[in-house]
Amino acid sequence: MSSGDVIFQSSDLTTQRRTEFLDAARSGLARLRDKDGTSLVMLPEKHLQLLEELRKWSSAHLRLERLLARPDFKPTVHDLGDLAWLRVFDCEDLREFADELNDAIVAADSDNDTAVLDECLNSWKTTARQLEDPLRRSILLKKGSVPDLVEVARPEAE
Repeated sequence: MSSGDVIFQSSDLTTQRRTEFLDAARSGLARLRDKDGTSLVMLPEKHLQLLEELRKWSSAHLRLERLLARPDFKPTVHDLGDLAWLRVFDCEDLREFADELNDAIVAADSDNDTAVLDECLNSWKTTARQLEDPLRRSILLKKGSVPDLVEVARPEAE
């Protein structure tokens, strides 16, 4: 029987089983049945934080996918909600973001670590901030060829 299969009683917290309960929680999960029958779970805080981040970004991803499925979708701040920082992107870029976000969520869940998710979000947010500036936007999105480069001689020392 694994530690997740053991259900502790609230009275166990006042006995020697308290140590067993805490060890089970440190190992990943400890179940506790309260006096009123409520089932409680204790786990390391980093596991809870991972679950909260995965829930948050999975929900955001699903909402964005639903928006992108509309044939006439034009991103507005209202539609994007807490993803309003994406408003600088066109639908093609938003689809690319949604794909990358999905991959990052799957990887974070698999790795039990949000590092890849954080990296994905930070990269897209950095790009969004750059595109908010009209001059940078025109340079970054400029279509056409790069002008010919001319080699310049090193200045003479005086």
